[in-house]
Amino acid sequence: MYKRILIATDGSELAEKGLAKGLELAKDLDAEVDIVTVSEPWAVGMYDAMGWSVGYMNTPEYKADREETAQKVLQPAKAAAEAQGLRTATVHVLDRYAADGIIDTATERGSDLIVMTSHGRRGVTRVLLGSQTAEVLARSTVPVLVIR
Repeated sequence: MYKRILIATDGSELAEKGLAKGLELAKDLDAEVDIVTVSEPWAVGMYDAMGWSVGYMNTPEYKADREETAQKVLQPAKAAAEAQGLRTATVHVLDRYAADGIIDTATERGSDLIVMTSHGRRGVTRVLLGSQTAEVLARSTVPVLVIR
């Protein structure tokens, strides 16, 4: 059935539920697991006293800070997968929107299933906040399992 499962996480409580279900499925299927987290582009708009953009995203500290934050999400997830005896790799995608990073990683890693979570927002809330899960569902060429 599924041999390589991509599990998307942002480290939130809801994403932890998706991780647990994805790992459970991978164990049952003896599938390999890739765990991905995506750091979305830095919001421009920070200014110094003179009104010039700080340009934080162009500093060496920017990438290091983003990587450190990503590893705080990925390392516990990897440990949980390895504790179940699963073959696991982690991926941090920098400066992409979540849906783009997830879909690209699934393609690059040869995933045959994507597991992710959704808050299940509707109406104006969904329009205002967007839905990366809906975007993945609409654009993915492989099956997507959505955990709520």
